[in-house]
Amino acid sequence: MDIKLSQCFIAVDDHDKALAFYRDALGLEVRNDVGFEGMRWVTVGSPAQPDVEIVLEPPAANPNASPADRQAMAELLAKGMLRGVIFSTDDCDATFERIRATGADVLQEPIDQPYGVRDCAFRDPAGNMLRFTQARKDR
Repeated sequence: MDIKLSQCFIAVDDHDKALAFYRDALGLEVRNDVGFEGMRWVTVGSPAQPDVEIVLEPPAANPNASPADRQAMAELLAKGMLRGVIFSTDDCDATFERIRATGADVLQEPIDQPYGVRDCAFRDPAGNMLRFTQARKDR
């Protein structure tokens, strides 16, 4: 049996800002941009992984979420407390410089980690943490 990742979800509070970041700063391609009943979902993905999509959706996109739940999700997103995504790259330093040049919010410059990767981190426009890892060659 083969089990593979197909989609993951990232909460965003402004699709246009998110698109500018994920498409323009990260170089991901837009796969879908759908509006339905006042909501909007955008899917992006790496050209190198055509079968994996990242869905950019509003916090608490569930139509059954209570107003209190929607407010709590919006507050957590604003604090950067929702989980982000870890991307892999073959050149952490070049990736860092390319993303930093777009004015992205730097959380961590490239560093060798004791667990065998070199990585860096940014925040997207909604406050989600995104890490970019490269397997170290000395391992």
